[in-house]
Amino acid sequence: MSQTLDTLRSRFNPDAAQDMHEIFQFHFSDTEDHYVVIDDGALDIQQGEHDDPSVSLSMSSDTLKGIMTGDINGMTAFMTGKLKATGNIMLATRLTELFPEK
Repeated sequence: MSQTLDTLRSRFNPDAAQDMHEIFQFHFSDTEDHYVVIDDGALDIQQGEHDDPSVSLSMSSDTLKGIMTGDINGMTAFMTGKLKATGNIMLATRLTELFPEK
């Protein structure tokens, strides 16, 4: 899981996160939960659960790895139930913009 989180850090696009103040909560079925704070172009990743996330995403760590590598399409994962989202679901669609493949 730490390798996947390192991948998120290395791919972060601060330009896409300008004027953005959002919290992405990741609930994993097979490892510890984490949340990502994006605050005006800055990124912070913390273990645990945030009190008031903008969007919550539930999946396995393998699903997130697959989405990050491009092996799994995020929309397909959502439509097939491998990824569940609550809150501001439209924020989830910005993940590929915020964390593009380099």
